[in-house]
Amino acid sequence: MGATIKEARPKPKATPKPAVQGPPAHWKSLPPKMRVLHITTRQRSGGWLAEALAADSATQVVLEEAVGTASGLNRLRDEVFDAVLVSHEPGELDALDLIEGSRAAGAEEPIVVLGHASEQEMAVLCYEVGAEGYVSIPTTTTRNLIWVVARAVQRHRLARENERFRQVHQTRLEREQDEAGRLLAAEWTLVEHFAPLPPPPFPPELIGQYRELLRAYVIMGNGNLSVELRPLAELLAAAGLTAPQAVQLHLSAVEQLVHGLGARSSRHVMARADLLLLEVVLYLAEDCRRRYEGLAHPPRQRLLPGVT
Repeated sequence: MGATIKEARPKPKATPKPAVQGPPAHWKSLPPKMRVLHITTRQRSGGWLAEALAADSATQVVLEEAVGTASGLNRLRDEVFDAVLVSHEPGELDALDLIEGSRAAGAEEPIVVLGHASEQEMAVLCYEVGAEGYVSIPTTTTRNLIWVVARAVQRHRLARENERFRQVHQTRLEREQDEAGRLLAAEWTLVEHFAPLPPPPFPPELIGQYRELLRAYVIMGNGNLSVELRPLAELLAAAGLTAPQAVQLHLSAVEQLVHGLGARSSRHVMARADLLLLEVVLYLAEDCRRRYEGLAHPPRQRLLPGVT
């Protein structure tokens, strides 16, 4: 596809232009323009590289040159580039040391190393110090170099976007945790008006059953646990729990569940927990109504016929 890149004086051959009009479809994945910094030595000027890239029409590459490690690091500190090319010249310019220094200084630009050794010798060493790729000059082509740089730029952008999304997600989770904490505190304050604090000791088996039901309810939602919910509500009623005491039991279980969420959303948990509490309170209210009906209208034994 592309011409082999040479540093010899004869001008590198440009990549043959395709016969079809307009750029091929796969070129659309290339960035339309890239600003690239080339760090090299005085003995090996980057003019040959600029000419080779200019002769290829796959994308527009604005190549800027920095001579020596100090100049390159200063440019990276003060300016922003889409990518960085570093010529590896042992004894004159050690690309591996330069990359380590630039990463330690906070440079995040994707870096591709240019050298004369084979990829088998250098690629892994470059990856280990933080480079995105290695290109062997004697065996590569202009088009291949462009694609290597473009892929490095794309990977860098994706990694940066993923990190931004991760930070946004983490911020949202922390905000939801704070919101859940404020809501629980408000609910505890509300319960104080109806029941003494701290809550009375509940039977351990009752606490365990309620926690398990709460976890299942958060996952499955209402309408799927009626078979499990009714016996538990009857157990709460049989234990003589009032509605405020049932709320205290519920809030204790919710607090432990929210604090152990980690990276999961607490907003979803709080919404499902509120639905569970509503169902439990409705069951207790219905049980109280039946008990009241039984006391207000106790069953009366009917007299036998003829007995007055």
